[in-house]
Amino acid sequence: MQLLAFVLAYPFLWCVSMLPFRALYIFSDIICFFVYHVFGYRKQTVRKNLEIALPHLSITERRTIEKKFFRHMCDMFLEMIKTMNISDKEIKDRFVFTNMEMIREYEEKGKSVALLCAHYASWEWLVVMAKYTSFRSIAIYKKIGNKYFDKLVRKIRSRLHAELVESKKSIELIQYNNANKIKAFYGFASDQSPQLSKAKYWDQFMGLVHTGAEMLAKKLDLNVLFVKVEKVKRGHYQATLMPLVENPKSVPDYEITSIYLREVEKQILEAPEYYFWTHNRWKHSGKKKATDKTMNVPTL
Repeated sequence: MQLLAFVLAYPFLWCVSMLPFRALYIFSDIICFFVYHVFGYRKQTVRKNLEIALPHLSITERRTIEKKFFRHMCDMFLEMIKTMNISDKEIKDRFVFTNMEMIREYEEKGKSVALLCAHYASWEWLVVMAKYTSFRSIAIYKKIGNKYFDKLVRKIRSRLHAELVESKKSIELIQYNNANKIKAFYGFASDQSPQLSKAKYWDQFMGLVHTGAEMLAKKLDLNVLFVKVEKVKRGHYQATLMPLVENPKSVPDYEITSIYLREVEKQILEAPEYYFWTHNRWKHSGKKKATDKTMNVPTL
């Protein structure tokens, strides 16, 4: 069944990936009409999340954000498909780093880096960073259930020189790389809600959150950067690298997570329409901070 689903979907995905960007966004508008107005895909989840996260806004203001979000979401998913055949020049023109010198600076420090980001704007195109660094570029992710689509996603990322590693294998990989003096940027999107039984930290804005990126940074002595991604205009993004912590072992538990989440919160409040609101990430928003100091590994 998995193979059949892949065989049926792949020709469509390939054809979409060959569309020029102007046609791609016309197609995105058509899809958005059906996703939002006809099928109402996860509309109630989006509304609930917006109400919890942005209670200071009126219903009218939240509905405006909601509509803008669905348009952006459809754009983003088609951009992900476009990555199958996008040229180096196109993606570098459309996803720009504002402070490239920061990559060089952190390479010269001689330590691997935990690169924290949110599910905001275009976190998928962030993997183009692999083309700008001499370090290995590794994204920690949750494996796709369909093994054929999972293989396709890995293949697409490898075109951009990025590697995908399952979250459950991340500790072993980083330990191996450190022992063999292999330097890397490790990407974590740690803003999803964990299973309640695995949650260890509660944040005032985000609720229960993953803390695995902090755990790995402290355990394996990784420098920590936050990457702030902004949508400049349709199909164009810019990313700014922001230092968070250079000596994670000296920082109290959960402080790295807290610093990271403040940056995520600022991103969301500045332009909430570009956050990925269909995630049911506020489902445990009423739970208070856990007292257990064990930290869990994050997933994408």
